[in-house]
Amino acid sequence: MLRVLIADDELQARKRLVRLLEGLPDVEIVSVCTNGEEVLQRVLGARPDVLVLDISMPGLTGLELRAAPPRGPAVIFVTAHRQHAIEAFDLGATDYVLKPVTAARLEQAIQRARERLAPAPAPSQSHRPPTVRIPIETRDGVVLVDPETILYASFDGALVSIVTAGGIALTTSTLRDLEGRLPSKFMRADRRNLLNVDEVARLEPESDGGSIAITRGGHRVPVSRQATRELRRRFGL
Repeated sequence: MLRVLIADDELQARKRLVRLLEGLPDVEIVSVCTNGEEVLQRVLGARPDVLVLDISMPGLTGLELRAAPPRGPAVIFVTAHRQHAIEAFDLGATDYVLKPVTAARLEQAIQRARERLAPAPAPSQSHRPPTVRIPIETRDGVVLVDPETILYASFDGALVSIVTAGGIALTTSTLRDLEGRLPSKFMRADRRNLLNVDEVARLEPESDGGSIAITRGGHRVPVSRQATRELRRRFGL
């Protein structure tokens, strides 16, 4: 049974969360709070597995609660404010659900919390580390992306296109922001492109000393003269 604590300062929001959560199997609502201070008072006694928190509440916000001890329960944010998503995931949130909440979306978030709280599997012959996804703010909300699937990112003058093996996501994040959050195998190819070096199949030289990086999927990414030198150095050339 998953023990859930709810916190939202709006009565109708609390009622909706209670109704939706009561409709899910193996979920027990152990406390319903109206503000952050009340959560801190009840969390130790209620011993919840999951905190379902609004972000904007009187006193302590949901983000401040997530940053404060105890850090044991999984946290699902349910809010009308999409702009805090990156900070929420940086604080270790399990999910970030935008209002108005649907039953299917909340069930998905609860399932993610179950998976997060599940005991770690016994060691196997495979020693591959767990996938660490990064939150990307898009026009359709926050998308969690596995960096291993990113081929390159390109700025078109308005938005950044993140090209993955499965398609393209448009984000309001800058290339500089992405560069700071992605592994070291990503490098700035030029002012407008960020390249996954592991995806480069070959380099085609350009007359200005730069090059075109051809990815294993056939994508063509411009590479500046300076970045070309760096790429050649990485390839041992």
